[in-house]
Amino acid sequence: MTDSAEVLFEQGIEQYKAGASASELIPVFKGVCDRAPKSSPALTCLAWLYLLEDKPNSALKTAQKAVKLSPQDPQGRVNLALALLETGKKGVRDHIDEAVQVMALSAELKEEVQQNLEEGLSRKPDWKNLQRVQKWLFES
Repeated sequence: MTDSAEVLFEQGIEQYKAGASASELIPVFKGVCDRAPKSSPALTCLAWLYLLEDKPNSALKTAQKAVKLSPQDPQGRVNLALALLETGKKGVRDHIDEAVQVMALSAELKEEVQQNLEEGLSRKPDWKNLQRVQKWLFES
């Protein structure tokens, strides 16, 4: 990432943690992705924001790019699985299985994904597909 993209990214993360809405952060992360189109973390965040805003087609495209750039990132895989569920497409299980494998190797990544999913449910409590994914990842 370029310096300006990295600064924007960090500011966006801080705004998200401070409770900024997904709709106000989408333009911020789009800007980061425009400046750093190969930034998997930025694409992963943008896909998550699209999912929170009920924009599954945008989330799907963005999550596919993120996973292509960083196939070992479990959050990217989770976002892609969610986008596939939300759009009624096939291939969900492969991404869930891949996320489970990576999380088995890293307690830190597992905890990060778990916190992200809980945070997602706090922002969107009736998100059925997120509840399903959470169950698949952490109750199996």
